[in-house]
Amino acid sequence: MEFRKYQSEIIEKGVDVLCEHGFLYLAMEVRTGKTLTSLGIGQEMNVKSVLFVTKKKAISSIEKDYKALSPNFDMEVINYESLHKKSGSYDLVILDEAHCMGAFPKPSKRTRIVKLLISQQDPLVILLSGTPTPESYSQMYHQVYSCRNNPFREYKSFYKFCAKYVTVTERMINSLRIRDYSKGSELILDKMKPYTISYSQKEAGFKVKTTEHVLIVDMLDATYKVADLLKKSLVVEGKDEVILADTPVKLMMKLHQIYSGTVKFESGASQVLDYSKASFIRDRFKDNKIGIFYKFKEELNALKEVYGDDLTNDLVEFEGTSKSIALQIVSGREGISLKQASCLVYYNIDFSATSYWQSKDRMTTKDRLENDVYWIFSKGGIESKIYNAVKNKKDYTLNHFKKDLLSL
Repeated sequence: MEFRKYQSEIIEKGVDVLCEHGFLYLAMEVRTGKTLTSLGIGQEMNVKSVLFVTKKKAISSIEKDYKALSPNFDMEVINYESLHKKSGSYDLVILDEAHCMGAFPKPSKRTRIVKLLISQQDPLVILLSGTPTPESYSQMYHQVYSCRNNPFREYKSFYKFCAKYVTVTERMINSLRIRDYSKGSELILDKMKPYTISYSQKEAGFKVKTTEHVLIVDMLDATYKVADLLKKSLVVEGKDEVILADTPVKLMMKLHQIYSGTVKFESGASQVLDYSKASFIRDRFKDNKIGIFYKFKEELNALKEVYGDDLTNDLVEFEGTSKSIALQIVSGREGISLKQASCLVYYNIDFSATSYWQSKDRMTTKDRLENDVYWIFSKGGIESKIYNAVKNKKDYTLNHFKKDLLSL
């Protein structure tokens, strides 16, 4: 396998950064080949053993790239959830979708496990992400604090780091005064420059035009009646189950489910209430091999019911057959390619701006000129409100919902 010219140039620069600092942040946009590029850097560094940590859905894709490149090192690919089981020694650890370690003010369990692994071995480290700080520059601290030579190593905790790099404010949430650490300074990115190589789709010569379409579906009258009753009474009692929305957060979640035709009851059981969206998708995209993103698990069951054997949720089966694929939006937004899909269809929408920006690029390749993305929203539902927030790079929060509730 031959690298593209820009990948070869990045590999050369990456080797220099790794040799000088011991870690590298490879901030290459989606579909520009950051996985292959990172493997190429490992090959040029003459490492003998590599641990590649990624999301479970991406493992088969990573292994395919490794096999195609056939480098001169052994590599093990593992998902973050299984990392705590890992022992042994590695010359190089590659951390895919590194932004998922950016939780603050406390480090996530995932981040703590990564730090423990690296501190025990002190390997070379490459961090990969197309969106290093998708919501806040403050997300950078815990991504790199596992790396011995990171530029913030003098700050032994996130709170000490904040004194220099974050404007800490306060806000009210459910009558509680909460400290907000999200206003990180651009100085954070300045400090990361010696350790970072960034590369965009535009620089790589991508010319794809993404067109987004919003399609409105009329749900069943019964669906709207359940939603209206829940908004009014905060509880809907059935013969065997109860829908309870006794907090603003629960009301937001329940309405998000119901307007798309599913619900999770107070008992923990869940159910499809309305197949209107699933049937609409099947009929509207008949005879097309498409990628479908859903949010709640019952939405997958609704799709399976109307599609039958024409739908899979397995990436290998999708690539080897004419079947369409349905993926949960958070687990499917990163590290996989849906380039075989004729278009992307969203059964529902996630509250996260990261989900919006990353998932809709899953079809993109350097040679593809057009992407069509279809959002399936219920008439009068909450989805369009969420869409307006995330497309402007804002997570949809409880504050948004409280303002929007009056118009639902």
